[in-house]
Amino acid sequence: MPIPKKSFGRTGHESTRTLFGAAAFSSVSQDEADRTMELLIERGVNHIDTAASYGDAELRIGPWMETHRAAFFLATKTGERSYDGAKAEFERSLRRLRVSQVDLIQLHNLVGEDEWEVAMGPGGALEYLIEAREQGLVKHIGVTGHYVAIAGMHQRSLERFDFDSVLLPYNYLMMQNETYRAGFEAVLRACQARNTAIQTIKSITRRPYISEQHSHATWYEPLTDQANIDKAVHWVLGNEDVFLNTVGDIHLLPKVLDAAARFEEGTPDSVMQAMVAEWEMAPLFV
Repeated sequence: MPIPKKSFGRTGHESTRTLFGAAAFSSVSQDEADRTMELLIERGVNHIDTAASYGDAELRIGPWMETHRAAFFLATKTGERSYDGAKAEFERSLRRLRVSQVDLIQLHNLVGEDEWEVAMGPGGALEYLIEAREQGLVKHIGVTGHYVAIAGMHQRSLERFDFDSVLLPYNYLMMQNETYRAGFEAVLRACQARNTAIQTIKSITRRPYISEQHSHATWYEPLTDQANIDKAVHWVLGNEDVFLNTVGDIHLLPKVLDAAARFEEGTPDSVMQAMVAEWEMAPLFV
């Protein structure tokens, strides 16, 4: 079955509800990336979300953009906060991706108060991104972030500038945090009013790693059983207003895509709570 699609905010692009999170390409070989890209095309995924800071990800995507650019909505991110820094990093991203334009550029993980003031102020990164849009180097501008505090910061960001997309964590356990749930719901309302796309991350988090040895490329311990991934993915997709950015591990990616292709309705909270207890799940951010 095909993965469902919906309009990516006001961009006019009909994106698959699972967007490929290219953090999964941070430290893979080109051969591994090629096989993964073939899988994405096979499953109809038509939206790639990468970042300048994702290791070799942009380099791994680049060869495919030379031949398949029209098949994907292409998004990247800059973690720089100044005009000059963002300009240099974005120009580097265009070279690495082998494109003359991307569909979306995002201010990456804009959470801290001080860096927010720099990025959003005079001579800041946002000033350059607006200029890049005017020059035709990018079509749309977004903002992303992690941690509990990001919901409040996204509200401030949307008040300062009319972003085309936001990205933030969203899973069952995160939404049991009253502070985060209230903030997320406020961001959701603001985005609905503006027709701003909402991207979500950390859908299949089990808990923070409890040892220094990591079993997967993710920076959290993920759910790995297909049945549990189905429950977590379907819970997220049960919110028809959001997109799910896929897992940062190419070996778990097929399971997430399988779950998305079989989505019919959201997983009930009672089922999620039982899974939390059985698998000793814990919030990644508190």
